[in-house]
Amino acid sequence: MTTTQPAPPATTTGGRSPAVTVRGLRKSYGGRAVLDGLDLEVRRGECFALLGPNGAGKTTTIEVLEGVRTRDAGEVLVLDEDPATAGRRWRGRIGVVSQGEGAGQALSVRETLDHFAVYTATPRSTDELLAAVGLVEQAGTRVARLSGGQRRRLAVALGVQGSPELVFLDEPTTGMDPVARRRFWQLVRDLRAGGTTVLLTTHYLDEAAELADRVGVIAAGRLVEVAPPAELGAALRREATVRWREDGGWREVRTGAPAAVLRDLLAASPNAEVPGLTVTRPGLEDVYLQLVGATPGGELR
Repeated sequence: MTTTQPAPPATTTGGRSPAVTVRGLRKSYGGRAVLDGLDLEVRRGECFALLGPNGAGKTTTIEVLEGVRTRDAGEVLVLDEDPATAGRRWRGRIGVVSQGEGAGQALSVRETLDHFAVYTATPRSTDELLAAVGLVEQAGTRVARLSGGQRRRLAVALGVQGSPELVFLDEPTTGMDPVARRRFWQLVRDLRAGGTTVLLTTHYLDEAAELADRVGVIAAGRLVEVAPPAELGAALRREATVRWREDGGWREVRTGAPAAVLRDLLAASPNAEVPGLTVTRPGLEDVYLQLVGATPGGELR
């Protein structure tokens, strides 16, 4: 592994350094660059969502930040330390919910949470965690008998059990039903309200819009845009699509000045009516697909 020495931590408002600072992060597998000079900054106390298609480098980024995967090059600071060399005390300050399953199979859900609680300095209440992830009724069930979605909920509970300063959530709601997802969203809100920084990867755009203060879109190993969810792709959102029926068929115009198009259409239409007239602007999903270079069907171009 070739790494450069991190620069002194940058400062943010109030003199506090960012929770995460990444500069020029690179990682390749078999000669293929998965991360190609990625830059990233996550502020303390915010919920930051990392979006991108499969293979874009989201999980690799998270694993480098967690200190479980080496990097080829770049500067990385997490809570003011390099994860590649940070010690046990640093690891006690972070929480991790990965895509794998780490809990034993023979213990019950409650026994599992009670067992791992002894390894944290400030564990959350087991009953509180069970309620937060929707596993109260499964508290006495052995882990081996849980469904895939229920095991995912248990992984989330274990990841936030130690009241971490920073928690990494790698696609945490995969396999959860809608009710469990809403419960998890409230858990994330509670964590953030308590001052915990959250770095989240997800394929659910509604989840990012609901939880994140800022969203970063990663494609081809680079961060292509960072903004609050409502402002993501601001340049793309300026254009509206005006659509109407004319001569038995549909016509549409993409324009940055829809009001002018509407005036022209209404002036040229008998009785000032335009059949089937609609004006739409790109939503979060439309913007995301354009940013990652995907077709409406979700496949990369």
